Amino acid sequence: MDTKPKKSVSREKILLVDDHPANLAVLTAALEPEGYEILAAPNGLTALKVAARATPGLILLDVMMPEMDGLETCRRLKAAAATREIPVIFITARDDPAGLVAGFQAGGVDYLVKPFRAEEVVARVATHLQMSRLTHELQEQNRVLESRTAELLAEISRRREAETALKVADEQLAALAGGEAARWNLAGLIGQSRLVQKIIVDICKLHQFTHTTVLITGESGTGKELIARAIHFESPRAAAAYIPVNCVAIPGELAESMLFGHVKGAFTGATADRKGYFELAHGGTLFLDEIGDMPLSLQVKLLRVLEDGCVTPVGAAEPRRVDVRVIAATNADLAERIAAGTFRQDLYFRLARYTVTTPPLRERREDLPLLVAHFLNTFAAEMGRQPPAFSGGALAVLQQYHFPGNVRELKNIIERALIDSDGGTIEPRHLQLLARAAPAPMAGGSPVRDREQLAAELPLNLAAAEDLLIQRALQQTEGNIADAARLLGVHRTRIYRKLAQEEPVA
Repeated sequence: MDTKPKKSVSREKILLVDDHPANLAVLTAALEPEGYEILAAPNGLTALKVAARATPGLILLDVMMPEMDGLETCRRLKAAAATREIPVIFITARDDPAGLVAGFQAGGVDYLVKPFRAEEVVARVATHLQMSRLTHELQEQNRVLESRTAELLAEISRRREAETALKVADEQLAALAGGEAARWNLAGLIGQSRLVQKIIVDICKLHQFTHTTVLITGESGTGKELIARAIHFESPRAAAAYIPVNCVAIPGELAESMLFGHVKGAFTGATADRKGYFELAHGGTLFLDEIGDMPLSLQVKLLRVLEDGCVTPVGAAEPRRVDVRVIAATNADLAERIAAGTFRQDLYFRLARYTVTTPPLRERREDLPLLVAHFLNTFAAEMGRQPPAFSGGALAVLQQYHFPGNVRELKNIIERALIDSDGGTIEPRHLQLLARAAPAPMAGGSPVRDREQLAAELPLNLAAAEDLLIQRALQQTEGNIADAARLLGVHRTRIYRKLAQEEPVA
């Protein structure tokens, strides 16, 4: 069996250091045929410079040299970062134990005793080059492994933190359920963030001011009605009625009658006296949602009621006094509406005696664990099952999500995840999130073809086509009527009226 080391495939550099040219010639003659690139240095100082510049794969170093011997040369090589990892084989004429120990202490990996045979030199060089390569590969693999281990430990730490946050959220939720939630009726306004705590403080301030009108602003889905209910039920008016009214959903021709009432015979179909929302809320609270979309003609009459505390039913001769606190809410920019002439400035100032702003969920992400735990417990109880575990990875995904639909969207996400997980741990794959990007166009289609295909899919009946388009818009916006209206390019009133018809859209 041939045990001779294979020739090096690449031109690996070998540095020979010896003050005798004859020894350099013998070593070169032995190694050069093996495919190595031979570098030579006649003394230690030159060897240090060549090694730092060329970085050879291995150094053959004579021990006995003038000025700087091999041992000192090796020590300096090992002290420099650029040459520290280069293996050094000593060449010595003395085979005494003390000299060998000194060589290993200086940093050498092996030694050759003069006179040496060419085969021995080639074998020792090949062996130590292979060991050096394996050492470097092992070091690189260790670096990769350490980096990957650090990443995994960081991920484990994040997940443990998320799981701990969920456990803490459960404990906080229990405290809220028995304390503040019961007192403030904030069952849906869960959170310990600074923004949520400020809202609670604001509600406290309104306790004794039972006639002060309140304007609640904020994005859709942030819980404006929950705040309105909390204001009502914490006030001395809690025992009286709380009447919520969506201003967009009121048909224009019936708006005045529904708000202020009418008397028998006031108009065709008025077969009896009817109290309006203001009279029904007497002694309590009237919540006017989407106030920014109230018609201008109705805004004038609302302002008069707020100023004098009296309503005049349609067809009635005399006004009737009512004791009602009005809380209004909007996700619109009323300053823009005022500038555009679609909302009265005097009504704004009358409504905004006290304002509360609901923060979007993306600005209070620290409340996510508490909200997740709350919705898990709520929906699990409705389904008659124990709330499942919520993985740290799933919570991390939610922490990065932009939540265009705010808390309302989170509620839908958790309910869907609870169904999809079938009682098991909720993982990231169970979370149905909206993508930030707009939907991609149909494969291979052009805008013209897409319009033609859409037109072909729509029924020829105009009312049925409108039903289908509204249905699709509501599906894409997860039931958000305001977003669906923007998608269709119509006013949301049109969708509300369609939904209020006897035959539902969906």
